[in-house]
Amino acid sequence: MPTAPLTLGIEEEYQIIDPVTRELTSYVQEMMGQGRVVLGDQLKQEFMRSQIEVGSHICRSVKEARQELIRLRRTVSQVAEEHGREIAAASTHPFSRWQDQDISEGARYDDLANEMRDAARRLLIFGMHVHLGFGQTPEAFELMIDVLNQLRYFLPHLLALTTSSPFWHGRDTGLKSYRSLVFENMPRSGIPPHFSGYAEYAGYVALMGKVGSLSRRADTAKPTGTLGDVGDPTKIWWDARPHPNLGTLEVRICDVCTHVDDAVAIAALLQALVAKLIQLRNQNRSWRIYRGIFIEENKWRAVRYGLDGKLIDFGIAAEVPMRFLAQELLTLVDDVVDDLDSRAEVAHIRTILERGTSADRQVAVYQHALHGGATPQEALNAVVDHLIAETSAGWTQP
Repeated sequence: MPTAPLTLGIEEEYQIIDPVTRELTSYVQEMMGQGRVVLGDQLKQEFMRSQIEVGSHICRSVKEARQELIRLRRTVSQVAEEHGREIAAASTHPFSRWQDQDISEGARYDDLANEMRDAARRLLIFGMHVHLGFGQTPEAFELMIDVLNQLRYFLPHLLALTTSSPFWHGRDTGLKSYRSLVFENMPRSGIPPHFSGYAEYAGYVALMGKVGSLSRRADTAKPTGTLGDVGDPTKIWWDARPHPNLGTLEVRICDVCTHVDDAVAIAALLQALVAKLIQLRNQNRSWRIYRGIFIEENKWRAVRYGLDGKLIDFGIAAEVPMRFLAQELLTLVDDVVDDLDSRAEVAHIRTILERGTSADRQVAVYQHALHGGATPQEALNAVVDHLIAETSAGWTQP
């Protein structure tokens, strides 16, 4: 079984909403003081002042991660309510515009805005990042790169299971993950490249640091870790990336899941996939490595159609319905989930397939409101109300 701890860490970014107007509201700094008293460094402000981020403790199991996510969502929601605000977990707001948002104060955000200009200013998007612990030994780094090379194939599948951003600036975009398109305006984003080993990855980071692409402010401390002296590897925004300074593999492709049960299921499936790839490696086997141009095609299909689309099975050179591929994923990891004590959480993927993702439910709420005689704005307001309600669902469950 695994030769890495595969501990879990989950980060989620939430929308801060005015419950009267349903607009995003620049209120993160007012929430941070009280929130930090309760959550400490687990609570962070983001680039936009209408965003707030939480990060779990290092979790030894999916069940522990579930408890963490419930606690974090409940606490942030309570802080928001005490300030007359609400939170929602979705990767775009149905109608708020990026031009109307205030940027958070701080040198880090000033640097990002000055360097990236409107590519950064347009980032009115919200995501979920899952960290899987590998360790910081040379052997752990090599294993991390080997797993990343194989995991690239499954990234579009994970995106299709999490889509929650069908609306942008008051429009139904016809896409299930508009967030993905917005984020790909940033450099060093998208499906990560294949690396022959950790040395090639470290060489890439060193070169990008040398030429200024990963530059770090002179007045900021260098993180501990093997790459701290050559630049800031967190300025690489791939859909999955090594995080050498934490000893984790960070998967970033997912939209944020509105329902907490869905978020836990995705973390469980990801952990199981990585465990399966390590198991294959221990048996001198591996998943086939595919070129990025093939994986990008599947990512586009996940962005456009989500669960309703067909992804390409490149092994048989044929389109296959995403829902069938998801069932195949569950079969693939079936022999590792008991060792991880995550069978129930992974099985929830079937519930996602049955009821759809957040994007599917948002569009259904919107269309239902329109068919009931609502104006487009009233229908969008109904979507916001739905997101607020579903974000807080599931807190009373064990």
